[in-house]
Amino acid sequence: MTANTLRVLISNDDGVHAKGIHALAQALSEIAEVTIVAPDRNRSGASNSLTLEQPLRVTRIAERTYSVQGTPTDCVHFALNELMKDDLPDLVLAGINHGANLGDDVLYSGTVAAAMEGHFLGVQAIAFSLVGQRHFDTAAHIAKQLVLQHGRRPIPTNRLLNVNIPDVELSALKGSKVTRLGARHHAEAMIKQQDPRGHDIYWLGPPGKEQDAGEGTDFYAIEHGFVSITPLQVDLTAHESLMSMDNWLKDK
Repeated sequence: MTANTLRVLISNDDGVHAKGIHALAQALSEIAEVTIVAPDRNRSGASNSLTLEQPLRVTRIAERTYSVQGTPTDCVHFALNELMKDDLPDLVLAGINHGANLGDDVLYSGTVAAAMEGHFLGVQAIAFSLVGQRHFDTAAHIAKQLVLQHGRRPIPTNRLLNVNIPDVELSALKGSKVTRLGARHHAEAMIKQQDPRGHDIYWLGPPGKEQDAGEGTDFYAIEHGFVSITPLQVDLTAHESLMSMDNWLKDK
């Protein structure tokens, strides 16, 4: 590695041993100095949760690879505020997620949350998801190309990026599109069962079908064979509603 080599922190929500994170790390190790800090087990759906009631236990399991008994957000928070605090990375990358993070998925995704924590702590961040669980080599190639592009010309936005890649051979990709988030219908009903002791248990139902999936959305891009790149912002304020809300409050 040279003095000018990019330094990259990688995390995920599928766990430190997941296929996707190692495909990403292997591809990026050719162009960057890579550090992995990831949950010790699958923490999908953890969103932006932090562990507050117990300490984080961190284990170094290989060179520049750390397993954390915590959430994806915990991992990035620990890495940037402790492990790498004296020499922050140039990029925080999350993924490659085993499955899509499209539309409303970003509200629950631990993968997107890991990237969001990097962005929140002042480091440019990108979340990568494969819309399937087969062609991780395709997703890793796309990730490498985007990181190379960032190295040549830094991403022209202070937003974090949510990238979804179709689960196809690299040669089958149609290209890339900058997209907005689509939306799903409400999740399907919960599944009620009984455990061996006769107690009721409940499973979350499948995600809802696409509701807003027209041209310009991330759903549309994926459906038509394109990589979807969506810039996301952390500020959830509905700025256009501030004046009407203020008027409503005063109208008594």
